[in-house]
Amino acid sequence: MKYKISVISGDGIGPEIMKCSIDVMKSLEEKLNIEFELLEIEAGDSALKNNGIALSDEAIDKIKTTNACIKAPVGESAMEVIVKLRQLFDLYVNLRPAKSFPTVKSLDDNIDMLIVRENTEDLYKGQEFRIGDKAIALRTISEKASTRIAEYAFNIAKTRNNKVTAVHKSNVLKMTDGLFLECVNKIAQKNSNIKFSELYVDACAMNLIRDPKEFDVIVTTNMFGDILSDEAAQVVGGLGLAPSANIGDDFALFEPVHGAAPDIAGKNIANPIAMILSIKMMMEWLYTTNNDNDCQIAAEIIQKAVENSLENNIKSVELGGKSSTSQIGEYITNYISNYNL
Repeated sequence: MKYKISVISGDGIGPEIMKCSIDVMKSLEEKLNIEFELLEIEAGDSALKNNGIALSDEAIDKIKTTNACIKAPVGESAMEVIVKLRQLFDLYVNLRPAKSFPTVKSLDDNIDMLIVRENTEDLYKGQEFRIGDKAIALRTISEKASTRIAEYAFNIAKTRNNKVTAVHKSNVLKMTDGLFLECVNKIAQKNSNIKFSELYVDACAMNLIRDPKEFDVIVTTNMFGDILSDEAAQVVGGLGLAPSANIGDDFALFEPVHGAAPDIAGKNIANPIAMILSIKMMMEWLYTTNNDNDCQIAAEIIQKAVENSLENNIKSVELGGKSSTSQIGEYITNYISNYNL
């Protein structure tokens, strides 16, 4: 099956890790009955410098013609790019997995959690202003957004270990987090076969360090999910291994959790695995939305390729290895090309 994919190469290390990911996609084309039509989109700091706008209407219109988008990190214009895209395409689910990998130092060898983060509201709507010597931010939590993220979390838990933890701060944020928890509880009552618990966000932050393997699916609000997912990534080895998916009802965008890291841009030392695993998440989503078995096979092969690279000490510097960005990408691409179906 053929898929049209919009590509945002981003800033800093973005173009380097995106090249590795596109090479992976090309190797999948050779191995499976999958074809990608890639549409380059200019967005981010470079677009702002060249065109005076980080994400133009023309770029948005191009993205609308594609099946999905893959995005490398952008720099200081992230608010004008990823937050805008999440809201424009109503990408209300942010999936951020954290899983232990072989030969990578983590707090436990059996960590496999998924943070399901509401992606469209909370303080990240950017509704803030100044009055005199005060700055005020509005926190928006709605019944609609809270209910649909809860439904997504419980549905995905059924494909995992039937366990959901709601994370909030309703003892202090009684109205906003109170509404979020109320909505999650209603969905939990409809799914009595799923083990449900709740934690205050500070307790969750502590337990991610104390006993991370106890978590399966965490469902939470936008800002809490943003913070906790970075912590969870470090628990299993760092942001270089952390992919993510931004999912709506009929469109999705896939990107690494980490930033553009301009300090190491062009040095060929960035870890491309988070970007490559984001391609894996895209293939899983394409399988789900198109019932294309080759996409599911592609996702499985990418996972095996990444694990094999780590097992053979093909690691970036921050993981204690000596491999360059291009060497890691080439190893994973060659593994896929030589994989026996």
